[in-house]
Amino acid sequence: MPTHKIAFPGSQGATLAGRLDTPDQPPHAWAIFAHCFTCSKDSKAAAYISRALAQAGFGVLRFDFTGLGGSDGDFANTHFSSNVDDLIAAADWLRAEHGAPSLLIGHSLGGAAVLAAAGREPDNRAVATIGAPCDPAHVVHQLGEGVAQIHAEGEATVQLAGRPFTIRRAFIDDLKEQRQVERIHALRRPLMLLHAPLDETVAVDNAARIYQAAMHPKSFVALDGADHLLTRPEDAQFAADVMATWARRYLGTPQSRSRIPQLSPMAMANDAAQAGTAAAPQDDVVHVAERGSGPYTVDIRAGRHQWQADEPADVGGQDVGPTPHQMLTAALGACTAITIRMVADRRQWPLARVSVALRHSRVDAAEADGTRATASARTIDRFERRITLEGQLDAAQRQSLLEMANKCPVHRTLTSEVQIQTTLVHADEDRTTSTP
Repeated sequence: MPTHKIAFPGSQGATLAGRLDTPDQPPHAWAIFAHCFTCSKDSKAAAYISRALAQAGFGVLRFDFTGLGGSDGDFANTHFSSNVDDLIAAADWLRAEHGAPSLLIGHSLGGAAVLAAAGREPDNRAVATIGAPCDPAHVVHQLGEGVAQIHAEGEATVQLAGRPFTIRRAFIDDLKEQRQVERIHALRRPLMLLHAPLDETVAVDNAARIYQAAMHPKSFVALDGADHLLTRPEDAQFAADVMATWARRYLGTPQSRSRIPQLSPMAMANDAAQAGTAAAPQDDVVHVAERGSGPYTVDIRAGRHQWQADEPADVGGQDVGPTPHQMLTAALGACTAITIRMVADRRQWPLARVSVALRHSRVDAAEADGTRATASARTIDRFERRITLEGQLDAAQRQSLLEMANKCPVHRTLTSEVQIQTTLVHADEDRTTSTP
């Protein structure tokens, strides 16, 4: 698979070195790989897994944190929070140059970093960790007797993986300030944990603690027989194969249309409050942007919710999400069901379940059955809607609920006069152009 050297500015202004592993065809999705503590982008695990994911159709950016590997900067001036900021800088570069990163992968302390960064990265749709500690402060144990010197003198030079590194008190203080369990609980992304049961560097009970803190969907895979660094190619290949198969379920690749399950805003606010975190503010603007992984694929964000839209393969798309008309039809169906439920509950009627089946089509205006159409229109849009009401409802109640379905907000929008105001925003200039 092609591997390209790249460079981009890190969070502290230093130039960070990276590699971009890509498949022969346009990637299904983009991923970022964060290496382990004091390792580099060229560690065996980083190289093996990135290349294996590229073979599976993913584009992967692996990079060196500030002061490590081929990156500039002074490692002594870094800490866990700066690593997280470097991850965000890497995501910004990847989004601008190639495509939004939808999968974050981290090894060891890099796994802790992606868990911390995921909530700050709007395009992230799934997270995978390998041998990650639940608490980033776990790495303090690797500093040995140097910890006492750091507390006494402010810094110490310690041997890590056979190399000297200067560690300062700010590094340890920053680790102690991390509220990682709360972040994990509020993650709201599909999570896969890969961990070797006999890992002697980061014990497997760390995976159990992360799993317990995380909300579903979450998965655990035991890397049986592997060591912490995944030095055997077969262990790294297995990890990559499992991640690729799992990620397809959530990243909208051609093999699957599944998307991230979303909780209601109220449920998310309640969970955030229980975790001691503030819920994200609601945004009344729906944001749509090209994804970069297909000719017509777009990412959509509305408040806390994210999904994708695309066109079918027979018109040049990749069919990784619903078409715009399917989403419009779904909006009518959702609004219908919600409106009926609200009315039935308010009136305390015995409605057990409501379901709606819909079809959108273009038909000849002559077949419109009295539907209003302009004199010049030859075809019109038709929405066929079949409503099923389950429960011990009498005929009058069923008729009343049907009438309310025809008054749902989306129904009224589709059957009323609609005005769409379009504004062209020039990214490189402070000016706009509007049309009615």
